[in-house]
Amino acid sequence: MTDHFAQHLDIALRHAPSAVTISPIPRLEISVGQASTDKAPCLYRSMICFILQGSKQVQINDALLSYNPAHYLISALELPLTGQILDEKDGRPYVAVSLILDPGQLADVAATMPQVRDAEPQGIGIAINPMTAPLRDTLLRLLALLDTPVDIPVLAPMAERELLYRLLQGPQGRLLRQIAQPEGTLDRIRRAAGWIRDNHNTRLRIEALCEATGMSRASLHRHFQALTGLSPLQYQKQLRLQEARQLLLAGDSASEVAYAIGYESASQFSREYLRQFGAPPARDVRRIRAAIGSPGKA
Repeated sequence: MTDHFAQHLDIALRHAPSAVTISPIPRLEISVGQASTDKAPCLYRSMICFILQGSKQVQINDALLSYNPAHYLISALELPLTGQILDEKDGRPYVAVSLILDPGQLADVAATMPQVRDAEPQGIGIAINPMTAPLRDTLLRLLALLDTPVDIPVLAPMAERELLYRLLQGPQGRLLRQIAQPEGTLDRIRRAAGWIRDNHNTRLRIEALCEATGMSRASLHRHFQALTGLSPLQYQKQLRLQEARQLLLAGDSASEVAYAIGYESASQFSREYLRQFGAPPARDVRRIRAAIGSPGKA
């Protein structure tokens, strides 16, 4: 399957000077990385991801998903995960292309297709599906525009529409139509996740979250757990700890970070950090800095 992406790879690597490159094509990003021995926290957005080379595992709660160039991944909403790039025998880098999904674009394309009455979303809001030749060909046409940037304003929207059309025809068409549906259950849970993200460093008030989404407490908890694999409180904790790791790597002390992200107790923060990352804050940061060769602050 990797051979099918030879042209895709050539274009992507020529236009990806850093680990994560935001391309001139709207909402299209290219990621290049090496295998890692540890799982790293990451926040998946509402997006479609195509691996061009290498493979990756992501875990949310107890669910472990593996994908490679033979598959594509769809994430329906912001999901705090842990991910790990897996080793390639020949040492070639991991290369992936991500397209952030625009609900308006999805709705526009879906409106041109035969109308389907979908049930409420079931299961977690992330899925891995087999790659197809039509998707691969459409993705190549989209990536090729990076070589002719003058064509991007006119031709990129056309290629994106075809890509979305192919995806809507695929096994996750129902999930994608849910993303495009305003005021549906998935849209409300997306709003709930966004509200928690924007208020992650304050005490979580379920009443305010219910008011922001127009959902009852029981409905909010049931659907939030089903789509994210986490309760709202667990979701907030994941966001806090991910931010904490970044602040620690920037040089802040554990006590400074604990209060900055909303903990009332530095000891509670250290305990939860240990459970999440397998080491106390200071030791975890030393391990990461040693791995990347960064001295940081004394």
